[in-house]
Amino acid sequence: MTAPNDRYLTTDRLRELIEAGDIDTVVLAFTDMQGRLQGKRLHGRYFLDFALEHGTEGCNYLLAVDIDMNTVDGYAMSSWERGYGDMEFVPDWDTLRLLPHVPATALVQCDLVWLDHSPVPQSPRTVLQTQLDKVAARSMVALAGTELEFIAFNTSYEDAHHLGYRDLDPVNQYNVDYSILGTTRVEPLLREIRNATYAAGMDVEGAKGECNFGQHEIGFLYADAMTTADNHSVYKTMAKEIAAQQGKAITFMAKYNEREGSSCHIHLSLRGTDGNVVFWDDDQRSPLYDQFVAGVLATMADFTLMYAPNVNSYKRFAAGSFAPTTIAWGLDNRTCAVRLVGKGPSARMENRVPGGDVNPYLAIAAMLAGGLHGIDNELELEPELVGNAYTSPDHVQVPTTLRAARDTFTQSEVARAAFGDEVVDHYTNMADVELRSFDAAVTDWELRRSFERM
Repeated sequence: MTAPNDRYLTTDRLRELIEAGDIDTVVLAFTDMQGRLQGKRLHGRYFLDFALEHGTEGCNYLLAVDIDMNTVDGYAMSSWERGYGDMEFVPDWDTLRLLPHVPATALVQCDLVWLDHSPVPQSPRTVLQTQLDKVAARSMVALAGTELEFIAFNTSYEDAHHLGYRDLDPVNQYNVDYSILGTTRVEPLLREIRNATYAAGMDVEGAKGECNFGQHEIGFLYADAMTTADNHSVYKTMAKEIAAQQGKAITFMAKYNEREGSSCHIHLSLRGTDGNVVFWDDDQRSPLYDQFVAGVLATMADFTLMYAPNVNSYKRFAAGSFAPTTIAWGLDNRTCAVRLVGKGPSARMENRVPGGDVNPYLAIAAMLAGGLHGIDNELELEPELVGNAYTSPDHVQVPTTLRAARDTFTQSEVARAAFGDEVVDHYTNMADVELRSFDAAVTDWELRRSFERM
């Protein structure tokens, strides 16, 4: 991997900026199981004198906690019995960039390795790299783009907490899908996110309104799959930080309320390492393209846990919601789980299952693993679904609960062959932790229905 453009930094340029006093903080970060950036802020001088050559370390519990950072049981890699030792953060210098919305700060994203320098297989970045290596072994590269939706509120994160995340003030009070007026009202926030992420090295396309009150999407140009996943994680963090700086809050929850959920459609294609278009032959899809899509569909139920990792993820899957319920493909058909768009060099598949809470590394890795399964086994692509997939009774349905997705994933021979037992068992336990927590919770729904009436 090389830096995608000249808006990224080189280590020599970073040294110059630190020695000139223009940069005083360097963030070393990795993406955790929940898709969040975690890591350390290092003083610039310490970074030059030590971390630039030797890196840094962090507790291995960072890949074995729940979303509240509680240590939990069931993880083979990290526990009280194992002593909660360290992992090394190994910077990928091709990801070195400025964070223009934070004073005098740069960021580099890291891989995780054990102290003997062997990769940590459960790390999301390693999970994706493993699949990219398999693609490269077939003389191909993967290109991807993620389309993240979010809901923005005029309420600060602190006030949202005090309000119990209820009755927040969305930045729009009506459906602003494609509305110029509706987005203009939010332009101070959207413009700052667009400009800051561009300055941080991302290729920003634009912003548009969406359907839920206060819902918006900022789009980015496709790139190689690892760059897209890296940028996805940095963008989510930057968007929340910029919103907080303006006294606002953003949520990427898959389903914040009973209106439209927030999706993360993932576009994916393969190219030859020589640049050849392998998804298209003359005026039609190539056999390899059809086999790839067939593999993604064949593994969709098995891999749904990697597309929809939380209890809340499954609230999106409802008829007529633009979130899929049916595992099928269609040509430019937004009711299907897989939508095929474009021709020739632009030919690509869109996976419409993931929501805004997805971990991009895991989801893209799952799509690649599924597609390679289809190619290696020369799977035949089923006929296109024409019409409304929500009313089609003849296709397998997307799992409707985290528990169902968990069971299918952990029992899947294809998943274990693709990712290995360590990874499958690790993310099965992540689902178990979430399910135990949810099963123990008393919800607002229960209180409203039961407090007086029962």
